[in-house]
Amino acid sequence: MTDDSMASFSEQTRRWFSRSFGEPTEVQRMAWPVIGAGGDALVIAPTGSGKTLAAFLYAIDRMIRERSSGRCPEKDGKDDGHPMRGSGVRVLYVSPLKALGTDVARNLTGPLEGIADECGQAGGDRPNVTVAIRSGDSTPKERRRIASHPPDILVTTPESLYLMLTSRTRRILATVDTVIIDEVHAIAGTKRGAHLAVSLERLDRLSGRPAQRIGLSATIRPADEAARFLGGTRPVTIVDPAQAPRYELRIIEPVKDMRDLAGSATDEDDERSNGSIWPMVERSVLDEVLTHRTTLVFVNSRGLCEKLTARLNDLHTQRRHGPQPSQYGSGRHYAAVVGSSTMLVNDPDPDDAIAMAHHGSVSKERRRQVESDLKAGRLRCVVATSSLELGIDMGTVDLVIQISPPFSVASGLQRVGRADHKVGGISHALFHPLTRGQILATTAAVEAMQAGDIETFSIPANPLDVLAQQTVAAASMDPLDADDWYDTVRRSAPFADLPRTMFDAVMGMMSGAYSGEAFSAFRPILVWDRRTGAITARPGAQRLAVTSGGTIPDRGTYSVVLPDDEAGGGSRRVGELDEEMVYESRVGDVITLGTSTWQIREITRDRVIVLPAPGRTARLPFWHGDGDGRDAAFGRRLGSVTRELCDGLAGSRFDDRTRGRLVGDGLDGNAIDNLARLLHEQRAATGVVPDDRTLVIERCQDEDGDWRILLHSPYGRRVHEPWAMGINARLRDRYGYEGQTMADDDGIVLRLPDTADAMPGPDLFIFDPDELEDTVRREIADTALFAARFRECAARSLFMPRMNPDRRVPLWQQRLRAAQLQSVAGGLKNFPLMLEAARECLQDVYDMPSLRSLMAALGERRIGLVDAMTMVPSPFAQSLLFGYTGANMYQYDVPRAEHSAAMLSIDADVLARLLGEGDGDLSGVLDPDVIADVERSLQRLSDDRRGHGTEGVADLLRVLGPLTAEEIMLRIEPDAVDRGDGRHGPDPAGGRHAGDAARGGEGRADAHRRAPVLGHAR
Repeated sequence: MTDDSMASFSEQTRRWFSRSFGEPTEVQRMAWPVIGAGGDALVIAPTGSGKTLAAFLYAIDRMIRERSSGRCPEKDGKDDGHPMRGSGVRVLYVSPLKALGTDVARNLTGPLEGIADECGQAGGDRPNVTVAIRSGDSTPKERRRIASHPPDILVTTPESLYLMLTSRTRRILATVDTVIIDEVHAIAGTKRGAHLAVSLERLDRLSGRPAQRIGLSATIRPADEAARFLGGTRPVTIVDPAQAPRYELRIIEPVKDMRDLAGSATDEDDERSNGSIWPMVERSVLDEVLTHRTTLVFVNSRGLCEKLTARLNDLHTQRRHGPQPSQYGSGRHYAAVVGSSTMLVNDPDPDDAIAMAHHGSVSKERRRQVESDLKAGRLRCVVATSSLELGIDMGTVDLVIQISPPFSVASGLQRVGRADHKVGGISHALFHPLTRGQILATTAAVEAMQAGDIETFSIPANPLDVLAQQTVAAASMDPLDADDWYDTVRRSAPFADLPRTMFDAVMGMMSGAYSGEAFSAFRPILVWDRRTGAITARPGAQRLAVTSGGTIPDRGTYSVVLPDDEAGGGSRRVGELDEEMVYESRVGDVITLGTSTWQIREITRDRVIVLPAPGRTARLPFWHGDGDGRDAAFGRRLGSVTRELCDGLAGSRFDDRTRGRLVGDGLDGNAIDNLARLLHEQRAATGVVPDDRTLVIERCQDEDGDWRILLHSPYGRRVHEPWAMGINARLRDRYGYEGQTMADDDGIVLRLPDTADAMPGPDLFIFDPDELEDTVRREIADTALFAARFRECAARSLFMPRMNPDRRVPLWQQRLRAAQLQSVAGGLKNFPLMLEAARECLQDVYDMPSLRSLMAALGERRIGLVDAMTMVPSPFAQSLLFGYTGANMYQYDVPRAEHSAAMLSIDADVLARLLGEGDGDLSGVLDPDVIADVERSLQRLSDDRRGHGTEGVADLLRVLGPLTAEEIMLRIEPDAVDRGDGRHGPDPAGGRHAGDAARGGEGRADAHRRAPVLGHAR
């Protein structure tokens, strides 16, 4: 081989590569000179382009040369059979997905063994470069092995890297000279990415020198911002060969006229059809599965994943053995796309199971088995969520099917790229819209995918909860200098513009600057000496950082496990269930999870214990979750496509030019005709179809006579939700009532009482951009969104950590505790967690810049606003109103545990007088075991609430008031402090925060420096 890009590689590496691949790909040719020069690089290329090998090969070649020549830096001097092994990790590979890391580690076997063979055949030693995986799935034994015998290449995740940096194991990372960050596009715009960025700076701080960073990403926009995320203040070379991936995309609609779904049913559907499109979709998907070797079906929710898998297997069984006894009943077929606990499915015979489910709530063992079976050709079909969206090698996948439009254009490209996952492959994908409106959205998405027009991202700016957590973690390992630590975090891109005042506020919050009785339940974690600038960790900080660290919010799910005697030596974990699903379940119920059926044997406070129940009819599970909402840029494209298609609409049919465009987009005849009828009917109903240049206000009355005003807009929920907030505030200010509003990707719905004196005009929707932004900022703190984000920020910052990391904390308890903190913090100016929750809502959740631009365009009449009155809701309105009904149907239907919590928030005497009962005793609402647990916890008698050392004594006195020495010793870890008198344990009256006070002749320790807190006790 004479390729210049490989000139710097050893002869053995060049021979192996030539024999295995022939010629380098374009991205490899461009990347190797940059990587070989030692610079940081961001390599952007589509799936299957060879970019992972491009990142690894130079480092592998370097290590093999060192082994072959007898050079290896920093030998540990131990003879463990690998005398040339260094004392630590050399290459660190970080993947946001554990399964992807496992896949990469497995794929490294080829080059490592192949090049070693070449070295042996050339007459030299056969060098041994080792690889290990450290993730949340690693066993304690595997972790100990990594710590005692560090591999040359360590494959890990962002969370495991953080944990290693916050433990003694960090010493093996001091030798890292190359860091490879995979799937940059998946994390750069998230708090998880911000957390990783600080971990990378901590890694450089540990080694005393910057490691080379190589980022790998699918197409990402803007590339400069992605490079800034990777390098922080360091220069990064962008390697982007601009290779256009090759796709063959089709949009399939099995129904000729979607207005008459019942008329499209067949004998195969009979009673289960009931006007649903699902039977036709199921038949179509199964037909495709049976005509391909391997098919990957993507859906947008875990509940739908389980449902579609079950139905495909049921339908396949019917085709093989004839109709089976129906377990569904009329009207129960797919009761709701977003989840239903009432739908029943049959457990398939293993020989008839043609599909398996793969999502994040299935156990890792089951996911690995599914991946292995699909790759080996033992499984015809996998139905998955985003769990298989990233670059896992799935073998030869012939076809990808997407049900409903993908969440984003970038997500769609990732999913489609799973098909024919190899260099030069053509990805074949089929899209199944479920409604006529989804045909329109899918058409716009496919055109964007073909053009490579993906959404842009932005790096979270100064996420203060991440700063707090990483500070606790770093300080728990070594004392920090505030100025030096401030400089360290500002070298990462997310904190490049961090104001010193905000940094100081976070340090103050974590070190107890916010004192007072109201904060007594939230103990400080750090000690910050403002005079010297020293930041040190209080006892227990490291354990807190390790057990409660990370950025993924706690959703309060229940683990589903097998009993000890049923695990058979393997993992007990089956998966996880949503809290509300568990509340609706009983012992003896049979559920399906991961395409298997399980009978509930026991429900404890943090897990569901199950037994296999093969052959049983089972309920399908559901999970609650939030989508990100349509990007405003894609909304503009959707509106533009709508406008152009309407220009080519002649009656209820498209003209030849427009029809030819849609055929080129991959739409079949049914999809084209259904789309034409939709746009024609919408135009007939409202006079104009909403698009990127014209929004439509539609007014109609519901069955109760109340007015519903619908704003049709394509700009997405991230724009519509804050807009609806401003509209609601204006209704309250002008008319004195709240409008019941709902916003989604396609517009806003308002419900106004029929008693309203005046019907609001179009001016209700038009705002000055500054006025609307001020209104949203003022209103945001009173929203459920803010409360949820505040709770997550408090937990993420470690200010409100889990009491016991080994025990599940119900979401309602988390909400109550967060509400307590929020009520206290709301009265403080610039409390960091309040600021961060608001920032997250206004920057990460809402798209305020796009909303401001839209308001400016409306004010300047560059975008028009058309007012229409309809007797019956228009086709676009029907979809919006369906979402409005779903959003409000269960608004007040909270789980039983939350009912109890709500009752406890009511004054007992007032309630008793209202009900005409007793003395207001609410003891019947409370579980006695819960009372006992709470009392022990509040008294700091439970193991997870005991104090540590002298600082722990100060905390006890601050929270509980004066205590005797005996009372203190019951609440403190006995070996926490060396008292200096030959004994271990805290001196109850010692330390800088405790003094001795006489109380009724009994010696008590008292936190005299916190006298204002204890003033009520004196």
